[in-house]
Amino acid sequence: MAVRIGVLASGGGTNLQAIIDYLARRSDDATPRIAVVAANRENAGALERARTASIPAEVFDATDDGTSLLDTLRRHAVDLVVLAGYMKKIPPSVIREYHRRMINIHPGLLPEFGGAGMYGAKVHAAVIAAGAGTTGVTVHFVDDQYDHGPTIAQWKVAVLDEDTPETLAARVLKVEHEVYPRIVEMVAELNNLNFFADF
Repeated sequence: MAVRIGVLASGGGTNLQAIIDYLARRSDDATPRIAVVAANRENAGALERARTASIPAEVFDATDDGTSLLDTLRRHAVDLVVLAGYMKKIPPSVIREYHRRMINIHPGLLPEFGGAGMYGAKVHAAVIAAGAGTTGVTVHFVDDQYDHGPTIAQWKVAVLDEDTPETLAARVLKVEHEVYPRIVEMVAELNNLNFFADF
């Protein structure tokens, strides 16, 4: 039985689009499927991407104790939660229910350049300011701290002397779009086997 994915987003949804396109190319009865795209903002571009792909799109209240989000995930029988540009901290009740069944991608090599307030251009600016020669992407399980859960995979990206936060962001995002859909599929399949139950 195909794993049902719930994608959480706050913004434009380019990583969501990469996942939609990747899963569409691999579509068969066993391929994980996106059951719902949920956002904390009504104007999140990710919601329109979902509707265009005929995927249910919903807005939930991110200011409560997690009740609204859990209700959304339960109604769509979500097995695996995928954060794709979702900017809010996940409530403890959701973390408990989706222990080792919730993943995120970060535009840096954690544990460096992570934590509260470190997202998007802020990460790339910090990498350049630190003089780092390498950055990358990290896919990790979500826990009760920002950018903290166990790492699933990392990919490195070289930082060039002439890089600006914008040019570095573009190269890192390209890697995210290649990497994240594949890791989503892998984690979904392994979760189906309860592989991460004691991880």
